[in-house]
Amino acid sequence: MIVAEQKSLEEIKTMLKDAKKVLAVGCGTCVTVCFAGGRHEVGVLSSSLRMAREVEGDTLTVDEVTVQRQCETEYIDAIADDLESYDAVISLGCGVGVQSLAERFPTKRIFPALNTLFMGYPSEHGVWEERCQGCGNCVLGYTGGICPVSRCSKQLFNGPCGGSQAGECEVDPGTRCAWQLVWERLGEQGLIDQMMTVEPPKDWSTSRDGGHRRVVRDDLRLPDGDET
Repeated sequence: MIVAEQKSLEEIKTMLKDAKKVLAVGCGTCVTVCFAGGRHEVGVLSSSLRMAREVEGDTLTVDEVTVQRQCETEYIDAIADDLESYDAVISLGCGVGVQSLAERFPTKRIFPALNTLFMGYPSEHGVWEERCQGCGNCVLGYTGGICPVSRCSKQLFNGPCGGSQAGECEVDPGTRCAWQLVWERLGEQGLIDQMMTVEPPKDWSTSRDGGHRRVVRDDLRLPDGDET
């Protein structure tokens, strides 16, 4: 899932300094699960913004709504009719949600309340760890399901570096060496010989460094002019 965290109240207040009436929009999927942008967080942030403005001797109206997914037009269309009455919208969605709102409502000021961090895994209650960077060329099939792009500090593809000691990463001693984990996983599967194959340099053109990425499924697209 996409993991995000809320920006500081001061930064959000600064973005909204000229606004008098704001709509705070939460998202009911990823950021709800990581406790950053769900209904509860929308309520807490809205109350904080109102109180902060009152302390400054002014008032700020903050209304609240949470949609199922901000990244899909069919869900954000539900707020279209009421949007004209607001000076600004504060989105508690990921970066995709913010941009979806901004594209759907181009004349409205849309501000982000969150910093989008990574695609992560809830390793324990209240802890999320990065597991995928969306590099566009997945290698999990030969690494036992352990990603060297997101989990190896040096993004190595042919085993650990010389700094790996006792199964720990030299960059962060509290982090298991990704290639130690790969070795152990492949050992459990009886596939250690698989690590003897030298992998070529990764093709990074499929990653975000290769520019704006787009996936097109022609089998799912509607015929030209057909919007039904």
